[in-house]
Amino acid sequence: MYTQWQAAMNDDIVVLKQLDELKEQHRQLDTEIKVLTQNGGAECELQVARLKKRKLQLRDMIATLEEDLYPDMPA
Repeated sequence: MYTQWQAAMNDDIVVLKQLDELKEQHRQLDTEIKVLTQNGGAECELQVARLKKRKLQLRDMIATLEEDLYPDMPA
C-alpha cells in the first residue's frame, strides 16, 4: 500500500531523471556549438544561433525543475 510520502518520493525520482536528461542534452548542445564555432562559415552561424536558443530553453527548464525540487526555505 502506497502512502502519500512514497508517492511523493516516486515523483521526485521521476523529476530527478528528467533533470539528468535535460542536463545531458545541455552538455551535448554545448559540444555541438563548440564544434560548429571552430568550423565557422555563414550557414554555421545560423545553426549555432538556433542551438544557443535551444540551450537557453533547456537551462530555463532545468532551473524550473530545480526550483520545484529544492525550494528556498524562508529564514
